[in-house]
This record gives sequence, structure tokens and C-alpha cells, in this order.
Amino acid sequence: MDSGAAISLDPARDILIAIDVQNDFCPGGALAVPDGDAVVAPINALCARFAHVVLTQDWHPAGHESFASSHAGCAPFETIDLPYGAQTLWPDHCVQGTPGAAFHADLQTDRAELILRKGFRRQIDSYSAFFENDRETATGLSGYLRTRGFTRVFLAGLATDFCVFYSAMDAVREGFAAVLIEDACRAIDLEGSLAKARRDMREAGVVFAQSEQVRA
Repeated sequence: MDSGAAISLDPARDILIAIDVQNDFCPGGALAVPDGDAVVAPINALCARFAHVVLTQDWHPAGHESFASSHAGCAPFETIDLPYGAQTLWPDHCVQGTPGAAFHADLQTDRAELILRKGFRRQIDSYSAFFENDRETATGLSGYLRTRGFTRVFLAGLATDFCVFYSAMDAVREGFAAVLIEDACRAIDLEGSLAKARRDMREAGVVFAQSEQVRA
């Protein structure tokens, strides 16, 4: 939906999912997304329009398998094969209980009805809000949304080409309509990952919109 047409919210069926707006993904963090803190203001504005909000939080134990430091001779952003498939290795980030794992100080979290923590299993990474990276282990979000009657999810946060992307694709896979709010996201763009993510999302039927189009 790049035409600029307004999207009217249904308070009974629509929900905002803000992905991983945490200190380690913002400037100065261990895995900073360029301009990552720029998502905070539009997400706060969106929270005021939505009747229902979910936040996700990357929540890794120390020594997580996705950390480059857990693999001798490996460096961040290399890719290795793990039992569940290819895995990009990351700097240590969002370690449970550390300041880097906390939400950005300016993010308004009071409206969140659910804070979903992911990536807490030491042996497997979790980009998506719906499934871990084996594509089989569910977080429980689908059941939560269905039980509460939501049918359309609006996605924002960090990063467009990783956790937001996988969440959007899984939302469609799970039968939900999905809207990506572009100006409320920022990307890592690792070796063309943003262009690929945008292409794949469009092909899957994810709608692209700007936050100003979303009307309560």
C-alpha cells in the first residue's frame, strides 16, 4: 500500500507488534542498527492509536550459540552451519538482565499487553516473534493472537531485514494479514539483505505502509 491511502484500524482485530526496540540495537549498542533509535518516536505515536500492543524482546543467555564469541576462530557476521541450518554469527548482544537487553529508555512500554521474550534457548537463535530459527519451535504468539481474536498484525521495530522480516513472513504463514510500517523500522542491510527482505515480503503479500497512513 504505497499509494498513501489511509488504513483504518479495527480495535477488535488489529494489533501492533513492536520488535526488539532495545538498547543493544540502538546507537552505541553492541549490535547497533544504523539510525535504530529513530523508530522510537513513530512507534510511540502508533501505540497511542492502537487498542492493543505487543512488544518483543531479544533475551539471550550468556554464551548463546549465535554469538561469534561462542565459536573459536569465528568473527561477527560470519555464517556457520548449526543443526537447524545456516546461522549468522553476531556480537554478544541482548544478554539477559544487562542494560543492552533493556528497552530503549524513551520507548513507551506501558500500553503493552504482552512482552514476548525470544532467543532464550541457548542452542538456537530466534529472529521471528512467531518461531525460532529451526522454523518449528513456536513462541506461542500465534495462539495468543488467535485466542484473542486478532486477524491483522502491524509490524515495526528492529531490524527490518531480520527480526521484523521473519516476523512478517511468519505472520502471513500463520494466516494473519501483515502490514509493515516502514518509517517505524530500520535495517541492518547486511550484503543486500534489505532488498531481498523487501522483495520476499511483497511476494508473500505483506502490505507496506507509512505510520501516517494508519488511522485509529
